[in-house]
Amino acid sequence: MSSRDAILQRLRHRSGGELTAPECDFSVLDRPEWTTAEKLDMFEQTIESVHGEVHRTTESGWIDRLAEILQSRGAQSLLIAKDHEIGQALQSATKGREDLPHLLIYDEPVESWQETLFSEVDAGITSTRGGIAETGSLILWPSVDEPRLMSLVPPIHIAVLKASELYTTFHQAMQSQGWATGMPTNALLISGPSKTADIEQTLAYGVHGPKELIVLVIE
Repeated sequence: MSSRDAILQRLRHRSGGELTAPECDFSVLDRPEWTTAEKLDMFEQTIESVHGEVHRTTESGWIDRLAEILQSRGAQSLLIAKDHEIGQALQSATKGREDLPHLLIYDEPVESWQETLFSEVDAGITSTRGGIAETGSLILWPSVDEPRLMSLVPPIHIAVLKASELYTTFHQAMQSQGWATGMPTNALLISGPSKTADIEQTLAYGVHGPKELIVLVIE
């Protein structure tokens, strides 16, 4: 019998009764009840401290605000989801207006349009599953319709966040959304644009992901 088998056999025949999970005490994560306005102020302050950008808008005005932002950056193309309500709204909005860039719909395998995806997309827009005020983080839950590449590849990532889906802490978000019951293969927490530093501590943005992170908050 090998040492490995001997160890496993001892574990299988251990004495002392059935093992039970220890009680977890998360009281250190308890926070006062914040209003939506307070959470939004904290989220905005925190994410802007790391070069993120927040624009407060409304359900009826977010596309106009998006158009202004993209025009200010000279964006010629915008990557959108095919079936998500954000992509659907933008496809409808482009009919009859010229202030929005060309829409690229993510509706085929990455292998078939890799060159276009990595070279010709100026910005990508995604939904979010919520935000965390305390850390200024966005929660993204990639899907077949909104794959991870949509928030990773374009130099500008625009995320749409509903103010009503802001949580005070990460722990509160996990509990409220029932993460323990199931998660996707790739859940994301995004706290600012992509950044890295070299040995001289020179900070560079956009080396491994989007150079800009812009959040449209729907109030």
